[in-house]
Amino acid sequence: MNSREEQLKALNRLLTIMDELREQCPWDKKQTMESLRHLTIEETYELGDAILNNDLHEVKKELGDLLLHIVFYARIGSETKDFDIADVANDICDKLVSRHPHIYGDISVADEEEVKQNWEKLKLKEGKKSVLEGVPKSLPALVKANRIQDKVAGVGFDWEEPQQVFEKLKEELEELQHEVSEGNKRGIESEFGDVLFSMINYARFLKVDPENALERTNKKFMKRFQYLENKSKELGKPLKEMTLAEMDVYWEEAKQG
Repeated sequence: MNSREEQLKALNRLLTIMDELREQCPWDKKQTMESLRHLTIEETYELGDAILNNDLHEVKKELGDLLLHIVFYARIGSETKDFDIADVANDICDKLVSRHPHIYGDISVADEEEVKQNWEKLKLKEGKKSVLEGVPKSLPALVKANRIQDKVAGVGFDWEEPQQVFEKLKEELEELQHEVSEGNKRGIESEFGDVLFSMINYARFLKVDPENALERTNKKFMKRFQYLENKSKELGKPLKEMTLAEMDVYWEEAKQG
């Protein structure tokens, strides 16, 4: 692995290249924070894919892409004299120190859960009016639900045992089924949302990341369905002409692969 000196040298090289690109490249000159935003989001999802695939080579590449974006935003900030990369780094360093009094102060903690609770309490002391202020509005609904639940749990608004959450989930399922039997579209949507919210809460108690779990299932389903498609081509029989029983044979084969 590289030494600290080599790591700092590499970061300095990146900052120099960013300066040169911003000053000399027509494309880089035109970019704004707004124009980079959607690209940053894409890069973040690509990093997420690489992590789920346990492809460490791709993780390294995607981290580089994200690091470039961070440096790019900081360079733009320096041009308007609002902030530069040193301000960005110092701000996060100051935040980490202030929110880890059990490391940099005289506070003692028993475990990870107590660290999380202290983190949320400290943020409120910093002037935040709600623990939910830190949840980005543009997050996908599933991720947002998980973050909401994590945030409120940090200040003690939480169930005590997984079984309590499971009972709540069953209650929500019963309420959903009632609305289905009534044919109440608005009620169905509302209760379906409650079921999903409870499922995400249950996942948290089981120490399962619901986003990762669902994405792994997506990948698994796609792989099996593409196996089915390939078998259909080998047989020269379109999927639309196959019975469900025929499809199920190859689906079971795919599950064995």
